[in-house]
Amino acid sequence: MDVKIEASWKTVLQPEFDKDYFVELTTIVRNEIMAGKRIYPPARLIFNAFEKTPFDRVKVVILGQDPYHNAGQAHGLAFSVQEEVETPPSLINIYKEIEDEFGTKAMGRSGNLGNWAAQGVFLLNNTLTVEAHQAGSHRGLGWETFMANIITYLNTNRSNLVFLLWGSYAQRKGEVIDAFKHKILKSAHPSPLSVFRGFFGCRHFSQTNQYLQEKGLTPIEW
Repeated sequence: MDVKIEASWKTVLQPEFDKDYFVELTTIVRNEIMAGKRIYPPARLIFNAFEKTPFDRVKVVILGQDPYHNAGQAHGLAFSVQEEVETPPSLINIYKEIEDEFGTKAMGRSGNLGNWAAQGVFLLNNTLTVEAHQAGSHRGLGWETFMANIITYLNTNRSNLVFLLWGSYAQRKGEVIDAFKHKILKSAHPSPLSVFRGFFGCRHFSQTNQYLQEKGLTPIEW
């Protein structure tokens, strides 16, 4: 697979790439691609979150679940879609919360969150690949182990990160995070099915910026 990974992450991840589970995982994904199955995102964008946000520039971690599984959507950043693609419902709700917190217009903008990634927002999905139109099809292949190890590594080797854990799934993944070293913010998921259970009004974006400023870091332009 023709993947791209930024140099600092490549150094961090190399020991992980050499583990048996990861070799097996990538072999399965590669074989599916070679067999003609449509796998999203395209191979060169599978590690896009790592490419766009270098390890030492990560300031905020947002944990997603699976890549979008329809054509043209997924490009390796959690909650984000490629340019010219209709903004998904969860991201619409994220934009609504940002507008409410800051009083600035977010609705109507592109669903591509590359600008966040460039500012240090690590948009990490729990699985990095999916078969077209088959939601959750690559769960259980090994991506979950990979992501758990990435979260553990960030927790151990960085300080003063903000982890945004939306929904019970992300919150379970975040149980390893040290609340004395990092800021942990939890709420319901922004999906239309749960957004009124605590995501709207969570004020995570302003709380994130307040914490970053307290630590002498540049806030995010949401």
